[in-house]
Amino acid sequence: MSAPALESIEIETAPGPQASIIWMHGLGADGSDFAPLAGEIELPVAVRYIFPHAPMMPVSINGGYVMRAWYDISDAAIRREDEQGVRASQQSVEALLAREKSRGSAAQRIVLAGFSQGGAIALQTGLRHAERLAGIMALSTYVPLADTLAPEAHPANREVPIFMAHGSADPMIAFARAQASRELLQQQGYAVEWHEYRMPHAVCPEEIADIGVWLRRVLA
Repeated sequence: MSAPALESIEIETAPGPQASIIWMHGLGADGSDFAPLAGEIELPVAVRYIFPHAPMMPVSINGGYVMRAWYDISDAAIRREDEQGVRASQQSVEALLAREKSRGSAAQRIVLAGFSQGGAIALQTGLRHAERLAGIMALSTYVPLADTLAPEAHPANREVPIFMAHGSADPMIAFARAQASRELLQQQGYAVEWHEYRMPHAVCPEEIADIGVWLRRVLA
């Protein structure tokens, strides 16, 4: 599967940004889902937010209905991710990273973020990226292709800050699965800042406040 060029919503918080946040949405949404947060989170530097739209594809667990998705999901019980689709989206996000570098954001000034499927792609791409990133934010998600992480992870991001957050009442991605992903990352030596909230598969005000604190720290 070739990597499609991704259309995106872009928001600059001030002229001449030299830091970027690439933020991927969840299954069935689009880049506009998290765009309003660009105006809610106060940061110490000018930032270019990139909110890409995932490609349209049929999703097996939704009866083959065509929607925006970063990869297909089969088997509703365990929500098995499609490896080919995951890797294609990884390539697409790598292209976004390359573009941001060409526009003046060094790798160390780029955050990869995402919710649900988007968070899975943020982890998939960020931990394998060949240059150190500012941070990886993974919201209501898990580590995809977990068995391949150890052999494929790049040493450049072995110490990258990772923000993981999950709702204790999430009916879409089980809380235990997120915890298992956190433990996997910690076992492999990653420093994970873990947050949990009393919420379903969503984002809450307390979480947004914590995200702001973390972003201000990694982009300071």
